[in-house]
Amino acid sequence: MSLAVIHSRAQVGIDAPAVTVEVHLANGLPNLSIVGLPETAVKESKDRVRAALVNARFEFPARRITVNLAPADLPKEGGRFDLPIALGVLAASGQIPAGELDKYEFVGELALTGKLRPIRGALTVALQACKTQRTLILPRANADEATLVSGIDVMGAGHLLEVTAHLNGEKRLIRHQRKTPTAGVPDIPDLGDVKGQHHAKRALEIAAAGGHSLLMIGPPGAGKTMLAGRLPGILPRMRDEEALEAAAIHSLNNGFSLKRWKQRPFRAPHHTASGVALVGGGSHPRPGEISLAHHGVLFLDEFPEFDRRVLEVLREPLESGSITISRAARQAEFPARFQLIAAMNPCPCGYLGDVSGRCRCTEEKIRLYRARLSGPLLDRIDMHVEVPALPRKQLLNNNARDGETSATVRQRVEAARERQLDRSGCANHALSNKQIEAVCALDNTGRQLLERASARLGFSARAYHRILKLARTIADLAGEEAIGAAHLAEAVQYRCLDRKAVN
Repeated sequence: MSLAVIHSRAQVGIDAPAVTVEVHLANGLPNLSIVGLPETAVKESKDRVRAALVNARFEFPARRITVNLAPADLPKEGGRFDLPIALGVLAASGQIPAGELDKYEFVGELALTGKLRPIRGALTVALQACKTQRTLILPRANADEATLVSGIDVMGAGHLLEVTAHLNGEKRLIRHQRKTPTAGVPDIPDLGDVKGQHHAKRALEIAAAGGHSLLMIGPPGAGKTMLAGRLPGILPRMRDEEALEAAAIHSLNNGFSLKRWKQRPFRAPHHTASGVALVGGGSHPRPGEISLAHHGVLFLDEFPEFDRRVLEVLREPLESGSITISRAARQAEFPARFQLIAAMNPCPCGYLGDVSGRCRCTEEKIRLYRARLSGPLLDRIDMHVEVPALPRKQLLNNNARDGETSATVRQRVEAARERQLDRSGCANHALSNKQIEAVCALDNTGRQLLERASARLGFSARAYHRILKLARTIADLAGEEAIGAAHLAEAVQYRCLDRKAVN
């Protein structure tokens, strides 16, 4: 047989579309050509495949070999097609049987010795392959990751010879046993270690319960970064579907470790990060920090120090929960439902309002500093909270740790989140306008309170709805079915930048 057909998968964003690898042998001068929009790494496959076959003691056909990667209009990149191309050459030249090839899908990069090297995106390949009911054969290093997907047979191999021995019926590959992933114990500092800052801790609890975005404003050393680092410890445990989505994103970068199963991502890029690093991109689109923080936390310290154009790219993902990266040749969409936590100083020197009088910033400098954050971006952040410096006496008091532990706060957060999921199917931050009308209804007292606050502070329609969502979360933490005036009043006070704009 001079024609062989192998099933494989490409990688486009979070998707792994099917690719059919067709290998044809014809008479003519010895040559191997690859067609079907191969990128450089795919074109170089012919040299890796030739060396791997020769070193594995197979005969490399001295004929004209044409490899077609279909569909022809889908760009292909990476070394994942090495294994299917090598098997196609062997099947087309009669060195392995072609009868059972249709039962399998193959991905894997070949070393010159024939050893199989891991690929990126094995989890997304498994998610798509399970729909075809074919067995997936891939490098053994990717097998644990692929078995996170239920309903698919996965076989891991360490060498090309192991795959050919399986297809020849000499020594069958063993189905890789699915390791039941257990959520590891994350090394997250405890919220109870933070002295004082009860107002900020309360805001952090509300943010965790409803998935709300939070901006903390305070002088250096007030504990903003310390508080943000403790947020993952009070967030609700990840559901299976959330964990699988987050793992699939990380699989596209450098693979996913089972040790991080069901641990919410915490990403903290430096303020020199570019827009591409934050939202993703490149000639071959890769996920950025906002996608790597999917179902987790994106912490931006020194918020105004980020380039303004970089920060503006956050506006759409904060609303939609996804990011679409468009390039001339391709388009990729990545999920980006992250929880934004940001921290900033009140002025360029950081000591505005300090009792020591250290601040020498003029009003113009303060205005320009805060103007680095646009109004539309701030409007999309649910909570603006001031974090004052800790009094020296309280700071030096070793018995000042009077706050609750992360475990205690987490119990309340999880109970509130369960109420939200049972009622609306989503956390409060993701409520649609129609859902807000249904679950955030106010009585006459609450309606009058919000009308007065809105008239005095000039809330936008977006800020108005965010306050209703915040009040709903505060009521959920209290176990109340209806939003009361106290819940609404507390929600309004978490918009400190709106209050200062009026003052």
